[in-house]
Amino acid sequence: ELRQAEPDLQKDADMNRRHFLNQLGGGFGGLALAGMLEADGLLAATVQPGVGAAVEVLHHPQKAKRVVQLFMGGAASHLDLFDYKPALEKHHGEKSDFGEHVEAFQNGLGPWMKSPFSFRQYGECGKHLSEVVAPLGDVADEMAFVHNMVGKTGVHSQATYLQSTGFDTPGFPGMGSWISYALGNMNENLPTFVVLPDRRGFASNGPKNWGAAFLPTHHQGTIIRPGTENPIADLVPRAKYVSKAGDSRALQLLTKLNREHQASRPGDSRLEARIRSYELAAKMQLSAPEALDISGEPKHIIDMYGLSNGEKEFSKEINPVEETDYFGRKCLVARRLLERGVRFVQIWSGNDNGFPRRNWDSHEDIKRDHGPLAMGMSHGAAALIKDLKQRGMLDDTIVLWTTEFGRMPSTQGSKGRDHNPYVFTNWLCGGGIKGGTTYGPSDQWGYKPLDRDNPTQVYDIHATILHLLGIDHRKLTVRHNGIDRRLTDVHGHVIDELLA
Repeated sequence: ELRQAEPDLQKDADMNRRHFLNQLGGGFGGLALAGMLEADGLLAATVQPGVGAAVEVLHHPQKAKRVVQLFMGGAASHLDLFDYKPALEKHHGEKSDFGEHVEAFQNGLGPWMKSPFSFRQYGECGKHLSEVVAPLGDVADEMAFVHNMVGKTGVHSQATYLQSTGFDTPGFPGMGSWISYALGNMNENLPTFVVLPDRRGFASNGPKNWGAAFLPTHHQGTIIRPGTENPIADLVPRAKYVSKAGDSRALQLLTKLNREHQASRPGDSRLEARIRSYELAAKMQLSAPEALDISGEPKHIIDMYGLSNGEKEFSKEINPVEETDYFGRKCLVARRLLERGVRFVQIWSGNDNGFPRRNWDSHEDIKRDHGPLAMGMSHGAAALIKDLKQRGMLDDTIVLWTTEFGRMPSTQGSKGRDHNPYVFTNWLCGGGIKGGTTYGPSDQWGYKPLDRDNPTQVYDIHATILHLLGIDHRKLTVRHNGIDRRLTDVHGHVIDELLA
């Protein structure tokens, strides 16, 4: 009888210990302890799937645990990259006739315009790709294209919000923030959500695209600028009179003061987040430089990402060598961050409006702007996919390519294209995605979805990504202002046709 009772006594003891550890690890003071215990396997039963996860038990088995989002700021043209339209070649230069009234953003309802770039088929799937994204042809059989995406607006700021946060107004968390909140971190020495912006500036809305909004502040994206003298702002002191020892003592004093301040104001998540940020910053002083240092990468990897051009200065004109260098560098750093436990990396191409164009908003000249940007993007993205695959990481890493909307099949001026929120393209690969897939065609012109009653929206993309991460998008909610908010609002369904 005693021997029969021993397992029950041990079970009760284990449960009490788990309860104690869970209570201890739940507050900000136990963050570091929780991380160390989980690393030792002692918190596996209480904190899943990552430290600090809101979803302690996944809703279903996950296929992926990491995400890379490639965001083309300014609205990349589906017609000139991924969505081949023979009808535009046949009717190029003819007066455009959409068969209905079209609300143009500017004056982009000129004649039908074929792409200035040639297309050809790639891979066993036979996917047509433009010559300026030809490097992606090597991985076409890994990719799934969605050609019937629709937006709600042709205004850059609102459309960028929609693709970033699931809402077209400010005040909502970015997708990376939701995933950080849901799944927690896999490495206590690096942020869960990292943003690699365009070197020329932010896209529309700036940091609001990756803000945490009403989620705890520490789930917002951390900005890193690879290849710059100071890639993480304010991480280390720059003044000559500050020593490492002095900096360490200052951080200890800040922590002490912040804890005293927080103790007198219980329940304020902003204070907890600030303390966490200081704790993380102290750890990142050691871990981040190593993660961002690509000097130890072998030559064939440097070559694959297009970083062996030997250039120290680039032309003032937009050019493919420069775009490949900067975008490829961000893709390589993204891989290094992912393999060190960063959960979500967002890579941006293109800044907000300016002239000459340094984004995808090609109102004046598609060939001039899209050519270099697309060549740089496709070189880096293809290298990232190949690199993830050869390291066995593509199986559990989702790569998502998106932009805020598409561009019209008719001309603006003689060489540009106006905004088209009525249809555009996303593509995904890795992490449970069925490669070699084309889903949801657009119509013959690339103006609207072929099946207008069943378009794909950003909610569906987000729902599918969460599903692959082991999360039911309908169950990931946070009550805010009396409403149970979620990334997919009240919409969205998993796109089964994209699942492997």
